[in-house]
Amino acid sequence: MPTRAELPRSNHLSYQEGHSWTDDLPVCRQSGVGFSTNQIYREDGYRQEEHQFEDRSFHFCVDDGTFLYGVFDGHEGTQAATFALQRMPAEILLGQLLGKTTDEEVKEVLRQAFISVEKGYFDSIDDRLAERTSLQYEIPDGLTSYEVYQKYPDLIDKLNALNCELSAGTTAVVALIYRGRLYVANVGDSRALLCRTDANGVLRVVQLSVDHDMKNEDEVLRLSQLGLDTEKVQQGCRLGNQDNTRCLGNYIVKGAYKEFEELTSAAGEPVIAEPEIHGGIPLDESCRFLLLMSDGLYKSLEEATGTDQVNKEIAQMAVEQFRVQSTLNGVAQTVVEKIGRIHHDSYMNGSTPGGNSRVSGRRDDMTFLVRNFNFAMPNALNSPTNAVVRFNPVVTTVSSSSWGAGEDTTTTENTDTCGTNTTEDQNNDTSTTESSSDLFPARTNPTDKDKRIEPYVDFSDFYQNIEKARREGTLPTDIDF
Repeated sequence: MPTRAELPRSNHLSYQEGHSWTDDLPVCRQSGVGFSTNQIYREDGYRQEEHQFEDRSFHFCVDDGTFLYGVFDGHEGTQAATFALQRMPAEILLGQLLGKTTDEEVKEVLRQAFISVEKGYFDSIDDRLAERTSLQYEIPDGLTSYEVYQKYPDLIDKLNALNCELSAGTTAVVALIYRGRLYVANVGDSRALLCRTDANGVLRVVQLSVDHDMKNEDEVLRLSQLGLDTEKVQQGCRLGNQDNTRCLGNYIVKGAYKEFEELTSAAGEPVIAEPEIHGGIPLDESCRFLLLMSDGLYKSLEEATGTDQVNKEIAQMAVEQFRVQSTLNGVAQTVVEKIGRIHHDSYMNGSTPGGNSRVSGRRDDMTFLVRNFNFAMPNALNSPTNAVVRFNPVVTTVSSSSWGAGEDTTTTENTDTCGTNTTEDQNNDTSTTESSSDLFPARTNPTDKDKRIEPYVDFSDFYQNIEKARREGTLPTDIDF
């Protein structure tokens, strides 16, 4: 696997908090997203956010055969997650897929996208890295940490603030649908679940992502091969300043990993941006729906219920909402809110006298993205998207006395054949009378409803200029005046 120094150079796209070109990409209408901000609980039931919402997500429909979805769970701020949100689609959709026909070619596009996003992010914070290096040079060698803080407190405070900013990173799980096949790539512990039916019609849940943490035996082996004391690292359950063994961003645990005592023996960067990629999976009739989520969702349910089948339970919640909700956003948001209530209720029950709650007094941000393939939604809101409908302008005339109830409202409609009016009644008036109220008393209708209204725009200058141009021979010949 390449180290950060070996990552390929790419054209720099600056990180923006505001408008991004991805804002103009069409949203996939076959998907929906739900989310909830992090919470700190109190015994009196009051809740508040511990930090700003750091999750990000997108769901794009590029064309009839190309769709892209992503969930990013930021930490130590939103910088890395927002950068990945904006940059990842550019690294996948701006011509990189042209001519790619094999699974390996498509997977290589995804791999390079993750590598390029991280490289671009580090390029975007070059000035902060230079400032950090400059401050470090101002500290004399040979001093203990205590002596440094005693002599240079302002300098240390600036370094600590910079280190916190440079620790910003994000997990990423990205799903690409291309030429009828599904590909999933991820770093960190955000998950992707594919729900499909087997030969007997039973719904099965398949996790297509890999949790990159210290419980992953393959990751522990990788760290061991780098020369780390994995038993010591596992005891702390963290690599430097974070829980995941892979992520995008977080320079402090990558370029500066030697500054962590437990990581100094590593022969290379222990935390990497190399994604695990699965696919392509043919999207046949057995594929029902796809779920992407940040770890705050499934970990909150695990903590609250103690379940060891969290993927299955979340999929079941989604199935229940497919049956009652009218939109996919409704499906996703209701599942998020239900898990949030379960977590909070479990904490409140355990926080009562004699209670023994396993739930901590806080939970993380939660994001849940649902992409439906062919799972039935009996209450779905349908619109005639395939029908070609032409409408003539609708002219509505309302009398000046009709601001309140109790007056007659005269409406004249000019509707094409798709409307309810026919040609012969297009000019008929329709009167609707409502009962009066004390708040808006009835008013007398105008005596002559056909009386011409005085014009409120003066076109005399316009007509005078036309006549002048006609006399001078400068009137355009291609316009009918």
